[in-house]
Amino acid sequence: MTQEHFMRLALKQAQLSAKMDEVPIGAVIVKDDKVVARAHNSRNASHDATGHAELVAIRRACKRLDDWRLSGCDLYVTLEPCVMCLGACYNARIANVYFGAFDLSGKGCVQIAETVGRTLNHELFLHGGVLEKECSAILTDYFKSKRN
Repeated sequence: MTQEHFMRLALKQAQLSAKMDEVPIGAVIVKDDKVVARAHNSRNASHDATGHAELVAIRRACKRLDDWRLSGCDLYVTLEPCVMCLGACYNARIANVYFGAFDLSGKGCVQIAETVGRTLNHELFLHGGVLEKECSAILTDYFKSKRN
């Protein structure tokens, strides 16, 4: 399977988010080319500030694999993870994070990953720009509809 294939699955999750009037961000966690968890943003519906797609996916993957360590797992997410989600990826021992759109509103995870990794004693590889146009478009369209 390709990075684009898994990112398209994350985009489907983002579309579910948009239908629920949540910021359209989707995530999937993959191990050995098999999806072990899918999730989308659910902060509004769950009344939970930690209801980010990445964290929900990590919780589901841990439960499914019956381990807090997600060694050998990759996360695909439609937007560059925030600091909270990045920390969870390190703590869960995720191997790779593939993200679509870059978060232009803040510094983004790529700039702080090296520092975080040193404090949590885990090497995490970040790969940005996977289906970037599609991932950016769903966010742009969502916020444009909110302004109208």
